[in-house]
Amino acid sequence: MAFIDNLKELSVSPNLLHRVVVAEEANARQGTQSAKTRSEVRGGGKKPYKQKKTGNARQGTIRAPHYAHGGMALAVKPRDYSKKVNRKERRLALLGAFAAKLNSGDMVIVDKIAFEAPKTKNALDLLKKHGLSEARRVLVVLPEHHEPTLRSFRNIEGVEVRTAPRRDGTGEAFGTRDLVVAHKVLVSKEAVAVLEATYSGEEAAPAPKKEKAPAKKAAPKAAADEPKPKKPRAKKEASE
Repeated sequence: MAFIDNLKELSVSPNLLHRVVVAEEANARQGTQSAKTRSEVRGGGKKPYKQKKTGNARQGTIRAPHYAHGGMALAVKPRDYSKKVNRKERRLALLGAFAAKLNSGDMVIVDKIAFEAPKTKNALDLLKKHGLSEARRVLVVLPEHHEPTLRSFRNIEGVEVRTAPRRDGTGEAFGTRDLVVAHKVLVSKEAVAVLEATYSGEEAAPAPKKEKAPAKKAAPKAAADEPKPKKPRAKKEASE
């Protein structure tokens, strides 16, 4: 495949991979964690004891952070953890991680991955056939969502099933993190064709850098004109 041959020559910086993986993990967070401060906890409206002559430190409420069942200091509130990464950078990182698995020999490309009925035994036999049964984490890439095949791999520990990314966004497409954390990748030729159709080769090879045109030299400033001599004012004739 010409697409695979072009991908083998692609390399991306570890910094780009790191930023994209961090962004994917951050975008997966719901950000709904919430804790109550001392003003939000029920109760504690009454001063527990008088201010002086008890021998204890003065207290105004039993819902202060140092009390049991009190509010939390610096309580966590719902927030947005999402991070933005440019589309070209996301695609370059995805294809770069795919190329890294190809070059390291951790990717196996097969003709077809599909089962007529959901049977875990069939999935295990397929993994054993290609020497992937002993791998700790395996990523299986399908061309599209197929329920029997998905259910066949679902009960196998350490196996994740994803689909190839499509332009319409359907399916559970694999991301850069899925490729980075996987020890082995099992891909069908149909999934590679879908990947090629989605990324039509423009991101497969880095675009050549355009040479900058030499900067034009600024024209020398014209010499300042010499100030013109002032004309003498005409004296007004004295009225007779």
